[in-house]
Amino acid sequence: MQQFDAIWINANIATMTDNGEPYGAIENGVLAVKDGVIAFVGRRGQLPDFDPTVTPLHDVQGQWLLPGFIDCHTHLIYGGNRANEFEMRLNGASYQQIAAAGGGIKATVAATRVASHQQLFELAKERLNTLLAQGVSTVEIKSGYGLDLATEQKILEVAAELDEHQPAAVIKTFLGAHALPVEYADNADDYIDAVCQMLPKLHAGKLVDAVDVFCEGLGFSVSQCRKVFATARALGLPVKAHAEQLSNLGGSSLVAEFNGLSADHIEFLDEAGVAAMAKAGTVAVLLPGAYYFLRETRLPPVDLLRQYGVPMAVATDLNPGTSPLCSLPLMLNMACTFFRLTPEEALLGVTRNAAAALGLTDRGILTAGMRADFARYAICQPAELCYQFGVNQLKQLIIKGKTVIG
Repeated sequence: MQQFDAIWINANIATMTDNGEPYGAIENGVLAVKDGVIAFVGRRGQLPDFDPTVTPLHDVQGQWLLPGFIDCHTHLIYGGNRANEFEMRLNGASYQQIAAAGGGIKATVAATRVASHQQLFELAKERLNTLLAQGVSTVEIKSGYGLDLATEQKILEVAAELDEHQPAAVIKTFLGAHALPVEYADNADDYIDAVCQMLPKLHAGKLVDAVDVFCEGLGFSVSQCRKVFATARALGLPVKAHAEQLSNLGGSSLVAEFNGLSADHIEFLDEAGVAAMAKAGTVAVLLPGAYYFLRETRLPPVDLLRQYGVPMAVATDLNPGTSPLCSLPLMLNMACTFFRLTPEEALLGVTRNAAAALGLTDRGILTAGMRADFARYAICQPAELCYQFGVNQLKQLIIKGKTVIG
C-alpha cells in the first residue's frame, strides 16, 4: 500500500506537459504528494492503493490545479521609487533623456545604497508576498541597484534571506553590469573589470545562481558583456541578458554563444538572433509590463520565435522605473493582448518555459518527481487566468507539498 502525505481529488489538472491535450490537461484527475514531491498525477482509477484513514484528502470539486507560477525576471529588491520619472515621461521625456538627466537606474542606485539591509528586506518582503498571493511559488531576483561590491552583496544577501524565511523560492542573479555608476563615468571598461572582480567574491559567498548583463547602448557593449560572461563561465555560472530592448546590438546572439539561459525583452531581435537562440536552447523572456509602461511600439518577433521553436517565457520585470507592476496575472493578460500569445502560450510562459529560463528542471510542470509546487484556482478553464485580472481566483497554494495559502 502506497504512502502519501496528501491527495487532491476531483481535480481538473493543467499539467503543462506535452501529453497531447491543450494545457496538458487531465480532467477529473488526482494529484498525490509525498515528502514535498509530486508522487502521482493521473486518473483516480490509476492511483495506487493508499490508506484513506491516515491520508488527508483535498476535494478540489472540479476546480483547476496548475503548476506554481514562476516569475523569471524581477528586480524586486530596491530602495525608493521613481514616480517623478513617470510624470516626466508623461510630459514627453524619453527613457534616454531621463537617464541622461541623472534619473533611471542611477536614481534607484542612490536610494538603494543608503537603505539598510532591514529596510530593503521589509520592502522586498511586501512585494514578494504580493506575488505569492497570486500563485507565484518561484521568483528570480536580480541585483544591479548597487553597482559596487558592498551594495550588490547587500541586495543578494537580502534575496538569500527572503529565500530562507519566505515560502516562495528565490533564484539570485548578479546584474552588476546593469548601468555605469557615477564613480566610473566615461570609463565603462574599468567598471566591467570591477564587475568581473566582484563576481568571484559574491559567488564564494553562495550568493549567485546566475549572471545577467544589460547589453544595450544605455548599458554595455557586446564585447564588454562577453568579458562578464567569460568570468561567469569560468565559475560555472549560467548567463542571461537584457538584450535587444531598444536596439539590435546582438546581445541575444552573445547569450546563445555562451549557451545562456535566456535573452530578455528582445523587441528588436532579428531572425539571425532567433536562429542562434533556437540552436542554443535559449529561452526568450517577454516583458510586456516594460513594453506597456514605456509606451513602446516595437513588438517582439513572436511569429519568428514560434517558427524557430524558441520557448517563450513571460515575467513581470518588476522594477521601480520601467515596470513597477507587481502582478504576474496582469502580465498574462498583456502577453495575450499586446503580444498576441495564446492563453496556453502565456501560461506556459509562467510555468514550464519560465522554469527553463532559470535553468530549473524540477518545477514548472505537474508530473511525478517534480517539486510539489502547485495552485488551485476557482476557474472553469485555464484561459480565465489570462482573460481577466483584478479578481484573484487563487484558492490554495502549495509549495514543496505544504499549503501556504488556503
